Amino acid sequence: MPGLVAKRHNPVIIALAKRLESKGLAPKAIVGASMRKLMHLIYGVIKSGRPFQAEIPLRGLEIQEGI
Repeated sequence: MPGLVAKRHNPVIIALAKRLESKGLAPKAIVGASMRKLMHLIYGVIKSGRPFQAEIPLRGLEIQEGI
């Protein structure tokens, strides 16, 4: 469930899902990757002690999309 909700509302996860979908990944695999990415984001927030800022993980995605 968290992967599905994040896929709809979190801009970082939305960008990830669009990128994986364009590569032809199966929908269930996209949800699994979304959950994993969400866990990495949560760990980063806990480890740093700072609130989540969507701009930080989105940096450089424009460069990666061209690949």
